[in-house]
Amino acid sequence: MAKRYFDLFENVSIPGRWHLDEPVDQQGQKLGTWLFRRGEPAHVEGRLRIPIYSPGKALDFSLLAGATIPVVHARVAAMFAEMAPDDVQLIPVEVEDQSEPYVLLNITRVVKCIDDEASDEVRYVKPEHNQPEKLGQYRSVIGMRIDPSKVGNAQMFRTWGWMVVIVVSEAIKESLERMGVTGAKFKEVTGPSTLSTEERERDRNSRELLETAATAREATWRTLGSLDKEVFMPIAMSGSWPGQRQLWSVIRREAGRTLLVTHGLSDPFIERLEPSVGFGVELALEVDATVKDISKGWPLLLLERVADEVAEHEHVREGVKAGLFSLEVSGKGLPKPLITEEGRVAVLLGMESRTLPRHFSTPYGEVKLVTVKALLPSELAYLLEHGARGRAGLARRFTESGEEHLSRARRRPAV
Repeated sequence: MAKRYFDLFENVSIPGRWHLDEPVDQQGQKLGTWLFRRGEPAHVEGRLRIPIYSPGKALDFSLLAGATIPVVHARVAAMFAEMAPDDVQLIPVEVEDQSEPYVLLNITRVVKCIDDEASDEVRYVKPEHNQPEKLGQYRSVIGMRIDPSKVGNAQMFRTWGWMVVIVVSEAIKESLERMGVTGAKFKEVTGPSTLSTEERERDRNSRELLETAATAREATWRTLGSLDKEVFMPIAMSGSWPGQRQLWSVIRREAGRTLLVTHGLSDPFIERLEPSVGFGVELALEVDATVKDISKGWPLLLLERVADEVAEHEHVREGVKAGLFSLEVSGKGLPKPLITEEGRVAVLLGMESRTLPRHFSTPYGEVKLVTVKALLPSELAYLLEHGARGRAGLARRFTESGEEHLSRARRRPAV
């Protein structure tokens, strides 16, 4: 009988669960996660600390924010030390506000075993993807299946060319289940696909539509600056976006500026399974600073809230497409100078820019690129008093100042 193996991932559906952040060293400096994603032993000086990104119920098995790097309770680590001693490096860590001992699992075994034919779909990194260091590796693997005959004696490993996956043996899975480990979830990656021929074909068609749209957007983003390789996505997806996925891309611009753009409002409507530009818009918010940790900065938080309004309300989309449009969103977690007495933050959408295009082309049609500019409370008051004339007047003053669409948390009011 062929051996069975399972994709091991975090059960994010547990209510009230915690979310862990990236590790920091003894000086409080973030280490990032790249050190533990290479599939080889890591040299770490001193004891690491794991901050809590979002407080909640402690789990025996968790993954660090944005990365498939496990942090487990010491009793779980002891099991891995016994059953997979050649596959993992155990790194003791201190989890914020926790007296219990925890361990970071650095998976050091990499196995070339993905079964391309049995998997639902695999795509490879090609020269046009501008990632020469990953050429020939996998760009995406959908419905992954592995060949058990190529695994050897590995009990826990990453898959060569697609390092984002953690695979464990059936023996490891059963041991975790017997221990009652919280936070762990499994999906078999051996045996035949669970999809019918019709389901597989539909999934392939939908992925082809989404990837074609994304590739066209990425080509535009690269003309605006240096595009970060990582695309940001929330932990919980909303069905209000056309492709039912919420993505944000980051573009590094001249003079240390950072440009954030929505990356999916112009996806095809995936339920219709036909080419389209979705809502026909993408949003862009630029700040005059180098934002290293995008996930923690206020620009992404503000852009998320504005994007939600665009995705969920047709009258907002119509207003945005028609020209200058203003709206208010919650100010929770945003810079104090931007927040009104009512706890809101206002934005002006559709400011023209000398450095950003108004539209860009995709194989499915033209998409409007709409700028998002954060307003100060006094500027919002001016808009509410003067209406459309106030929006036009503000836009003219922003252009005259040379800042146009640029958002700042601290600046002099335009009115």
